[in-house]
Amino acid sequence: MIISIVILIILILILIINFYMIVRTKNKILTSEKLKDEDGIDCILVLGAGVKNNKPTNMLEDRILQGIYIYNDKITSKIIMSGDHGRKEYDEVNIMKNYAKQRGVNSENIFMDHAGFSTYESLYRAKEIFETKKIVIVTQEYHLYRALYIAKALGIQAYGISSNLRIYTGQLIRELREIIARFKEFFKCIIKPKPTCLGEKIPINGNGDITNDKE
Repeated sequence: MIISIVILIILILILIINFYMIVRTKNKILTSEKLKDEDGIDCILVLGAGVKNNKPTNMLEDRILQGIYIYNDKITSKIIMSGDHGRKEYDEVNIMKNYAKQRGVNSENIFMDHAGFSTYESLYRAKEIFETKKIVIVTQEYHLYRALYIAKALGIQAYGISSNLRIYTGQLIRELREIIARFKEFFKCIIKPKPTCLGEKIPINGNGDITNDKE
């Protein structure tokens, strides 16, 4: 009986936190047209979403394409490609950068965050390493609520652009996982642990090629 009550309380708490996080951030999800009214945006932050056979997954491809669209719309001139490059054999960020370069984005305007191992770490590093203060986060809508909440907790002024450009296989499972992820990140945002890696500052107003690790 006690175990059932505890489980019920936890489930209710999970739902309350999810509702709270969505309500607190949904007004920060804008269109590119509305973003034109915002001055002083430092950069576009494109969050990683997996690569396979040296190509971005469908979700990641749509994030990059949406980031390029905002860049071409002159919302800001800098992009951070943040993803997992913790192993030599797995490299999200170079694939992300090359994809954007092939579509006309100037290499010097693209920074790579090689240690964006999670949403929290990508945002923490965006502030502490790249010294951003006002950003546009690009990811799918279900993921934006958590990303925007983390940004706010870390002291970053952030807006979100949804990259839902198609229907994604397995989305229901992702949505369910995201409910748990929001619950976990809520408490992480209270504690604010340091990310796996920090390092030297790389100001976003500089040259993105400083983050290159390949010719």
